[in-house]
Amino acid sequence: MAGITNAAFLNKVIPYGFNVATLGGYSLDCPTIEASKKIIQRGRKEFNFPLDVIFHHIENEVDLIKKTHNNVKVSANVRATNPQPIIDVGNIKKLDIVEINCHCRQKEILDIGCGQEMLKRDDLKEFISQIVDNTNSEVSVKIRANVECVDTLKIAQLIEDAGADYLHIDAMKKGVFEADWELLEKICNNVDIKVIGNNSVNSEINVKKMIDTGVDGFSIARSVISGNLEFNI
Repeated sequence: MAGITNAAFLNKVIPYGFNVATLGGYSLDCPTIEASKKIIQRGRKEFNFPLDVIFHHIENEVDLIKKTHNNVKVSANVRATNPQPIIDVGNIKKLDIVEINCHCRQKEILDIGCGQEMLKRDDLKEFISQIVDNTNSEVSVKIRANVECVDTLKIAQLIEDAGADYLHIDAMKKGVFEADWELLEKICNNVDIKVIGNNSVNSEINVKKMIDTGVDGFSIARSVISGNLEFNI
């Protein structure tokens, strides 16, 4: 999530108008934790906690936000090679939304079948449904658009059919420095699930473009972290 999304940071930016705060992304099992370690070794920031620490850490971060901003929904973006660790996070007290990471594109994550590689799983619908059926929190699925050999609209419909509450789309388009507005509009017109748009929300003009696609909301990360927002949230 652009490198910094801990409770201390989120508590500072929530008053500017956000109604959902997302922690993570966190790795939850041995394969994803080992992949995170490799990512850190090559110099990229990662959220890396041992198995015996990670769930307690997330719980503490949620509590820190709720103590300061009780009316804000708290989400945790997580990744794992099987549903159970995600189910365990989804049952953390006070956590409102568990978000399945089908979005990360770091090679180490892709090599173990996680991140955007999840979009190619034959059992993706069952994976999501198992989490939906066994968690107390709402379920979001964050995906990357326009992944090679993946039909983004069909994946969006699959996620809706699996029972998820939110579809969070990084509308990235290869070779283009703006979100794929047309794809976002197409998805919004063909699903009933709540769609959260992501990518290129960095100016007043692009906020209008994002809203005009029909999304139910949009997420911001890098432009908040940089402090260089060009619009009044």
